Amino acid sequence: MVKTKILTPLYSLRMSESQKSQEGEQRREVWGIIHIYSSYNNIVVHATDITGAETLAVASGGMFVESGRLESSPYAATRAANYVMEAIKQKGINAVHIRVRAPGGVKSKTPGPGTQAAIRAIARSGVMIGRIEDVTPLPHDSVRRKGGRRGRRV
Repeated sequence: MVKTKILTPLYSLRMSESQKSQEGEQRREVWGIIHIYSSYNNIVVHATDITGAETLAVASGGMFVESGRLESSPYAATRAANYVMEAIKQKGINAVHIRVRAPGGVKSKTPGPGTQAAIRAIARSGVMIGRIEDVTPLPHDSVRRKGGRRGRRV
């Protein structure tokens, strides 16, 4: 009977020339996923393992600023991303995929102003970035927008 070796999806042994140390040791890449939900009112940075089932760290813009109108600012996004990256580096994650999401549906289809700042902070934190993808839910047909038959009357 042939024995097969089963690797968990959390670990990968891919090597590139830049990752080999001078002694020739292999560096094990431990992958995670960073989910960035960015609206015009807030930003949420959520780190999970590679399956997406286990939460490793979560931070929102409101945790780092006092005023409600600043929750979606690039400053709050940078602070939230730095907080999450420190937490996952302590847990051994050294490579991430990034999934960006806007509110979508009948709401805004474009991410908020803090998205670029959060991605920049993740890149500066020293982890390897695999893919950056947009996972905003886009309707093929849609449910009815809020506001009623005659719209929002201001």
